[in-house]
Amino acid sequence: MGRWNRRDFLKTTCCSAAAGFAAASFSRFGLVNALAQTATDYKALVCVFLFGGNDSNNMIIPYDSAGYNAYKSARAGLALAQGSLLPVTPPSIGSPFAFHPRFTGMQSLFNSKNLAVLANVGTLVQPTTASQFQKGSAPLPMNLFSHSDQEAQMQTAILDRVADTGWAGRTADKIQSIYGGTFPIIISLAGTNIFCEGVVAQAIQSNGNPTQLLNGFGGGTDSNARLAALQSLLTFDTGLSLIQAASTTTGNAIQNGQALAAALATGMPLATQFPKNSYFASQLQQVAKIIQVRAALGLQRQIFFVSMGGFDTHTGQLPQQDSLFNDLSASLSAFYQATVEMGVASSVTTFSLSDFGRTYSPNSDGTDHAWGSHHLVMGGAVKGGDFYGTFPTLAVNGPDDATGQGRWVPTTSIDQYAATLASWFGVAATDLPTIFPNLANFTAPTLGIMG
Repeated sequence: MGRWNRRDFLKTTCCSAAAGFAAASFSRFGLVNALAQTATDYKALVCVFLFGGNDSNNMIIPYDSAGYNAYKSARAGLALAQGSLLPVTPPSIGSPFAFHPRFTGMQSLFNSKNLAVLANVGTLVQPTTASQFQKGSAPLPMNLFSHSDQEAQMQTAILDRVADTGWAGRTADKIQSIYGGTFPIIISLAGTNIFCEGVVAQAIQSNGNPTQLLNGFGGGTDSNARLAALQSLLTFDTGLSLIQAASTTTGNAIQNGQALAAALATGMPLATQFPKNSYFASQLQQVAKIIQVRAALGLQRQIFFVSMGGFDTHTGQLPQQDSLFNDLSASLSAFYQATVEMGVASSVTTFSLSDFGRTYSPNSDGTDHAWGSHHLVMGGAVKGGDFYGTFPTLAVNGPDDATGQGRWVPTTSIDQYAATLASWFGVAATDLPTIFPNLANFTAPTLGIMG
């Protein structure tokens, strides 16, 4: 991102020392009391980030004859056969649509009203039309269509500069003080990211296993002695504030890992079967295990970050999406079933984010970077079985096309999408504008997705 600051230094120091942990907890503490009271008002948000820019134009497709024929003409060699699609009937649209052929799990959840589609979401400073975009008469997000910038902006909801915090981190800043607890409420299973960074609230950020300790400290007398020696060294006062802060960060990360490992040891094996040989499924399975021991961690609120890569489909899109969507649908379906098994389906809301959408017009056998994209929201508290937001007119050079290639100008902002989730999570309406700086520019600050 071109910037190097104190947080970057601490994060890098901790990552190199703690093999995957990159953020501190609030303060030093011993192992969490495994007999903590069960939360009476538990809620969790699970962010599924699809890195590379998901082409949702082949995820959700018009199914009526006129709509499908227009889709087939515009998409050319990327058009999926109509007979292979999985039809759904969103009552708010008035015409049938269909999911990608690999979305059998998503079709089932949609039909059972546990999955909703939010249409044409993106980074918006204010409501914007294609005409305003073309005339340059509306403020636009910084470096629109850039992977790194749009990934960050979807995670931060800050569109005019490089951000230091993410919207999940700022949400946690508001929530943790209300619901208490000293263990971090944000856990990333997909490495470090700006989404999880707060001002006060901190996160555990790991590459798949947030209980992982230092390399070379895997147990046994010798390794335990080395770990004890390291923990002692981390308490020394060096007199150098950056080194001291890094030592505190590393020490807290070790203790967080130990506390989480102790809590997970109290859990029971889940009967739900997750897809094998899927890194994405393994992330969601770990999330399920952590949710199961929420009482041992003493948490009433949790935010998780998981991800899939491979969505930058400039070429070879059809086979790539076939594999990616198969993994996505099967893994999300298994995770939902795990929440049902644990009795928390209505307390866990899972939602997708991605850099941006992709052009309707193909680029050979792939697509280029675009803007607005459709997203999935899953959970027992979701008013599922319907589409929300405003579906774009799917026509190249149509009223919603910014550039003549099928780059949809978003009709729902990331601020509105995220504020809807944060509001369900427990953030007060008066606090939403402090988390989402562009929210005041939109008439409807939240959407009707959540029950």
